[in-house]
Amino acid sequence: MTLDPTLIWQALAIIAAGFGAGFINVIVGSGTLITFPVLLWFGLPALTANMSSNLGLVAGNFSGVWGYRKEIAANSAIARKLVLASAIGGIIGAALLLTLPSSVFDVAVPALIALGVLMVALAPLVQKRTAAKLRATGSRPNTQQMSRPALTFIIVLLLGIYGGYFGAAQGVLLVGFLGMLLTISLQSLNALKNLLAAVVNVLSAAIFTVFAFNQINWWVVLAIACGAMLGGIAGAKVGRRLPPSVLRVVIIVVGLVALLNMLF
Repeated sequence: MTLDPTLIWQALAIIAAGFGAGFINVIVGSGTLITFPVLLWFGLPALTANMSSNLGLVAGNFSGVWGYRKEIAANSAIARKLVLASAIGGIIGAALLLTLPSSVFDVAVPALIALGVLMVALAPLVQKRTAAKLRATGSRPNTQQMSRPALTFIIVLLLGIYGGYFGAAQGVLLVGFLGMLLTISLQSLNALKNLLAAVVNVLSAAIFTVFAFNQINWWVVLAIACGAMLGGIAGAKVGRRLPPSVLRVVIIVVGLVALLNMLF
């Protein structure tokens, strides 16, 4: 029995896409914009490609969270509060994907990504002003404070819905919004982003498995998972060593690329 060279090439391409997505997800997010177009290129239906990509990238989420475990532990008080918001949002978003037409977010998604990129760029100024305000009121900014906890919870909930529905650039949006609301370092923001995105992806993947098992291509899931796990490990090692300014530039560039991909 001989293997079809075309199938081997496709499998290697999907594994490579998984690696790239896992790597970029840990550092900035938007990994779905690597795997999703590749799967469409190979002829998978959009819904199957979306769900299969989601399940495959969960492996990269786990390795990314593990790589940033120290930063997550340092912000455990914030993490515990926001994980609940992401969990609720992820469940709602996955349910919407299985019940609503795929055109629902077509207009909103580019606008959300553009807003997220803008906030990433403006986050240093906003963080400085927030820190100054806390000092003026006698508060000392640290890794366990949120300037607007209710607003932060609602925004993370909404981004969880978005992530459960599609998830492209979810990481860019999380860093952008959280950077405006939390007075913590960019590396800590990145760690929280990885945790919250992982919660959304795991829960939505579970829902897809239970309610849309036959619409998922499990060979594709396996190929993406193999690549994403290795990519997540590599991304965590590289991302943790990047200076904040470099990481911010990477986030902005990836966000703009994601925006152009969606518009054109």
